[in-house]
Amino acid sequence: MPTVKKTIVISAINLFEGGPFSILDDCIRELVHDRYEYNIKILVHSIKLVEHYQSSNIEFVQFPKSRKSYVNRLFYEFFYFYKLSKKWDVYLWLSLHDVSPFVKAEKQAVYCHNASIFRDVYFRDIYLQPTLFFFSLLYKYIYKINIKANKYLITQSSWMRDAFSDLFSISKERIIVAKPTTTIVPANIKEAFKYGKNKTFFFPAFPRPFKNFEVIGDACAILYENKITNFEVYITLDGSENIYSKLIYNKYKHLPNINFLGLLSREEVFKVYKECDVLIFPSTLESWGLPISEFKDFNKPILLVDLPYAHETLGYYQKVNFFDANNPKILADLMRKHINNDITFDGNKDLNILSPFASNWKELFQILLQDK
Repeated sequence: MPTVKKTIVISAINLFEGGPFSILDDCIRELVHDRYEYNIKILVHSIKLVEHYQSSNIEFVQFPKSRKSYVNRLFYEFFYFYKLSKKWDVYLWLSLHDVSPFVKAEKQAVYCHNASIFRDVYFRDIYLQPTLFFFSLLYKYIYKINIKANKYLITQSSWMRDAFSDLFSISKERIIVAKPTTTIVPANIKEAFKYGKNKTFFFPAFPRPFKNFEVIGDACAILYENKITNFEVYITLDGSENIYSKLIYNKYKHLPNINFLGLLSREEVFKVYKECDVLIFPSTLESWGLPISEFKDFNKPILLVDLPYAHETLGYYQKVNFFDANNPKILADLMRKHINNDITFDGNKDLNILSPFASNWKELFQILLQDK
């Protein structure tokens, strides 16, 4: 009599683009291997997102209404999935998007990648990005619902493990740190555009208030006031994206050294990585600063905000200097030293991450599926 395969459910009904979707993509890339002798059901918003994957042991189940409203999303998480889990006799239910659903399973785990609950909320955000404002206020309570039903929580960084442990009173032994997969640098990238002899700085980010574009703009203003003009700064907004980007554009458009590129594709970002001289990364909140990891592979200088997530993301690296997130004078001085080729690097060391720790999805599933 053949052995009945156990069932794994991967819930990702809210993931459809960007960094969050790459979590699902990397997860599937691991699960298509033959070593997983399970019935695997992956719940998605649309089959079209994952139809290029072929595997006899994976079934994709779509929920097209899941992104139409938060009400639909919460209905699935806290009501409908319980019925599915009873029907499927689930061994492991892994939710990839922060919420811990009510399900019947031998094991349950949740991947927590949204760090907005640890962000300081300001009333100006009601005007700049009202959705982000209310999201930051309420998401902590959504996170909290049923969170202790999980055998494991998964975070991308050690600082988030500490923060979740403190906020929800969960033992760190139940929180796995799983570093995101680093994107391989495309071998065939061509230059984005021809640069002159001026030193070039680059900051790629979608314009949101916590990305802290202001500190770069203020640093450029300081350099301009001091007659230092032999440099170029490239940022990925043009004022059309949202209210915040329009504010940034209008505030700094008079500075001739700031170039407003607008949003770029991933390939275009890598082209600029290849051609620019220095990455600036001033964001005040990240679960994992992906551009830091990406740019590190080019072995070029980085000007990095002096925050725990930034040190952890960077790891061992020599060509780095750190600056205070709220001090454009320090950033301006570091930029001036780069412009004059007179920089002395601070360097950065690897953080010793305690177990449970997974450096890739294979190691993560080994922890999740072990019988103990």
